[in-house]
Amino acid sequence: MLTGNSTLLLHLGDPTHSFKAPMIYNPWFAHAGIDACVVPLGVRATEFAAEFGLLMKATNVRGALVTMPHKVTVLDLVDEVRPAAAIAGAANAVRVEPGGRLVADMFDGEGFVRGMRRNGRPPQGLSALVVGSGGVGSAIAASLAAAGVSRIAVFDTRAAAMQGLADRLRSHHPALEVQTGISDPTGFDVVVNATPMGMNPGDPMPVAVDRLAPGTFVGEVVMTTAITPFLQAARQRGCTTQVGTDMLFEQIPAYLEFFGFTPLPTPAQLREHAQLAA
Repeated sequence: MLTGNSTLLLHLGDPTHSFKAPMIYNPWFAHAGIDACVVPLGVRATEFAAEFGLLMKATNVRGALVTMPHKVTVLDLVDEVRPAAAIAGAANAVRVEPGGRLVADMFDGEGFVRGMRRNGRPPQGLSALVVGSGGVGSAIAASLAAAGVSRIAVFDTRAAAMQGLADRLRSHHPALEVQTGISDPTGFDVVVNATPMGMNPGDPMPVAVDRLAPGTFVGEVVMTTAITPFLQAARQRGCTTQVGTDMLFEQIPAYLEFFGFTPLPTPAQLREHAQLAA
């Protein structure tokens, strides 16, 4: 129940009908006795730049979860862009600090890396191939770099997007070996599909599955289907796999820590209390 003391996190995007955050965060807030609420708010792209600053000035707003189509635009509307968001070229969270200063960060990649650790494969020292240089692929590459991978290759059919991501990775992590134009998974410890490829039966696979070595950690970002054909093929090769929803539930504690909420839930607690439609 909202009160005059309630803290609000705005969930900004357009359209809002696919938003899942309110059904995950709000049940947790209620269970933990936290007087806060995630409020979905549809803001059109043509109006976002004009409205965002005003929304962040509301005295009971602690910040915003930012989704499409605003993840890139918001970077020009804040006072500080943290490294993960700078490398990704997009942000999905903005915090209002004392005095009204706005800080943007990106947590998709953090969710993926936390999922790796929980699944028994910490990324430090590993080699990684990330297929897809869009927002989520860039975020995962940024977080893998920050987590200490020894080598990372990024691949995208859009050469400019791929090269731009590689340049940003090199700028922020000058000691990291960064490669481009490689889609062959041979020799990589971690392979991430950050594209829609391999999501449906009959889709082309993002990498040559027969070149995946048994024991490779293979991750997926698709959330509509738990075990995609790509993950199923990887499992048949003896690979350890991570489903897309792991990234979602792993990043929420990182979000809540960013916004200063306690206690922090485990992903299992979030899943237990979430009220997502079947």
